[in-house]
Amino acid sequence: MTGHHDSKLKGADIRKKLNHPVVDADGHMIEASFAILDFVKKVGGSDMAKRYEQHLIHDNQTRGRRAVWVGLSGDMSIDRATAMLPKLYYERLDEAGIDFGVVYGTYALTVMREGDDEMRPVIYRAMNMLYADMFRGLEDRLTPVALIPMHDPDEAVAELEFVVNELGLKAIVMNTQIHLPHPDVVKEAPHLAQYSTAPISPAIDVGDRYDKVWARCVELGVAPSCHNSSRGRGSLNNSPTNYVHNSLGSFAKGSEFFCRSLFMGGVPKRFPTLKYAFLEGGPGWAAALYNSLFEYFEKRNLDPSALNIDLMVEMFDKYGNDYLTPERIREAPHQPSATQLFVPAEEVDDFRESGITKGEDIRDIFQRNFYFGCEADDSLNALAFDPRINHYGLKLNAFLGSDIGHWDVPDMSKVMVEAYEMVEDGFMDDDDFREFTFGNVVSMHAGMNPDFFKGTVVEDEVAKYMSGKVGAAAAE
Repeated sequence: MTGHHDSKLKGADIRKKLNHPVVDADGHMIEASFAILDFVKKVGGSDMAKRYEQHLIHDNQTRGRRAVWVGLSGDMSIDRATAMLPKLYYERLDEAGIDFGVVYGTYALTVMREGDDEMRPVIYRAMNMLYADMFRGLEDRLTPVALIPMHDPDEAVAELEFVVNELGLKAIVMNTQIHLPHPDVVKEAPHLAQYSTAPISPAIDVGDRYDKVWARCVELGVAPSCHNSSRGRGSLNNSPTNYVHNSLGSFAKGSEFFCRSLFMGGVPKRFPTLKYAFLEGGPGWAAALYNSLFEYFEKRNLDPSALNIDLMVEMFDKYGNDYLTPERIREAPHQPSATQLFVPAEEVDDFRESGITKGEDIRDIFQRNFYFGCEADDSLNALAFDPRINHYGLKLNAFLGSDIGHWDVPDMSKVMVEAYEMVEDGFMDDDDFREFTFGNVVSMHAGMNPDFFKGTVVEDEVAKYMSGKVGAAAAE
């Protein structure tokens, strides 16, 4: 964006211009490590707390510069305190121009990588109890996001039921990259297994193993969100010295991986009412994936066994030479070697699990099931609202995720100022901005759980908005 706007403006000034509330889909808290350990001790006992404390120390030492969150300091120390103290966060929402905020953890992004089968359930449970306790009494304007482990489907279902039914939390984030070591390394050199991990998705190549998780999300009325990045050993974002190198595009890669897995694995076709959020990556990757799917769907399903060998022989006879001969091509017609990969007819179609039979199916899934988190200063946010770009003139379900609490938001009062530049510069109109800062996140959460915003300061506006969407759908 141009950055030429009045530097004295604050989010509160932008909010006064709007005729609708602002719902922040992705703010952040910063957890105090000593508070985490308090709750680990409550859940797992003193020995587990000591063990996890050493784990934290080792993690910080080994990850080093490549993973550091550059903290807010100096004049903006108030924003660091705001991210650590939910009551202060609540008090400053008006200054930011935000009516209601969905708040994710920061250390949570590290916890989601935890692979220790004994430690993982304790840490997830402790973090969720911590979040519920920190935000108690602030429910009318803030809601924290619970962590759901995905290494094992039964473990995921158990934590889902605990956070919704016992803690009363209503937003969740899942580990959508399950890092597992290579089985041969586990067998031959288990002490080196941690260095051989590679990510798998719970949404593809796992059969129906995770369907119980998706079904329980529907029953409990929670929208799974992805906040995974692609960084570290085995990724292309793995500089040992340069944080920015590792951060650039990392959340987009993590979100694209999960979204692509969901789509090709057929999860949205099996669970058509389930909505997913992909956070902090912006809409650029989403537009690229959406439009590329049409090209692949139209062209990919070719059967190599249908090659006209007689025609190939004829062309080699007419246009070949002393080594490109008709005899040689008849003997080995399937060149290059990639075309020799013959599979049963029912497996030729890479889209078979997706359930897609026509282009409209791709459009419907992106329109109905997928929601994309965008930071305020991302100039590509306009892509989501330009119907000239996307097949069928689709406007992607993009929503504002402030990222308040992290280094890239040095002043939380400027988030809405940056976001509104899209309107001032002519890349969004007022209706687009309403969807971006209110409508789309409401459609996702209230579409899963009609009571998501009950008792909040935006309850009445949400009810009017959702009623209007129902009326519009009925008219169509």
